[in-house]
Amino acid sequence: MVENLELRFPVVLRPPRKFKFDRLETWPRVEGRREFHEGELRYMPPCADEQGQVAFSLVAVLAPWVKKHREFVAGTNEQGMMLDGSVRAADGAIWRRDTLGAHKTGTVFRVPPVLAVEVAGQDEGAAQLRAKARWYLEHGVTVVWLLFPQTRVVEVLTVNEHVIVGRAKSLPPHPALPGLAPKVRDFYEQLD
Repeated sequence: MVENLELRFPVVLRPPRKFKFDRLETWPRVEGRREFHEGELRYMPPCADEQGQVAFSLVAVLAPWVKKHREFVAGTNEQGMMLDGSVRAADGAIWRRDTLGAHKTGTVFRVPPVLAVEVAGQDEGAAQLRAKARWYLEHGVTVVWLLFPQTRVVEVLTVNEHVIVGRAKSLPPHPALPGLAPKVRDFYEQLD
């Protein structure tokens, strides 16, 4: 029996023999979230209560805006994207429709989104999410939102800016996402 075992996520998985990071059908079927980054197949368990509730609220925030702005496409629930040899997954993302090319089933997008959103949870804290935000920005993402359920703030990052927005405020609009300036409290309303 192993006592006091501490496991840190993400866990690096040994890929199956026929694994190809750019072919999702070769990825192992496991409960939870997976990414391929820095040559490693990484696993995170399914998210828990607060993280899942905030991710759901993210859909409610983005959906009306995307419906009005048909030149954009949104994805949620670990939307995969392949950038520079890595397959990363955002809790939410928005792409320009004209950058995506023809629709294919079973593939991840191969262009950076305009917006990537990550929600902190029990296995991913501020340091991990800020590192992922830097990676997104280095790979062409225009804006990153980091949502922190515990403190009810949102961090907005661009290549030149890092702003922390409190619950009583709205996120600053960005020219690449016209009119998208949601209230911070809208992300956390299920938690109150």
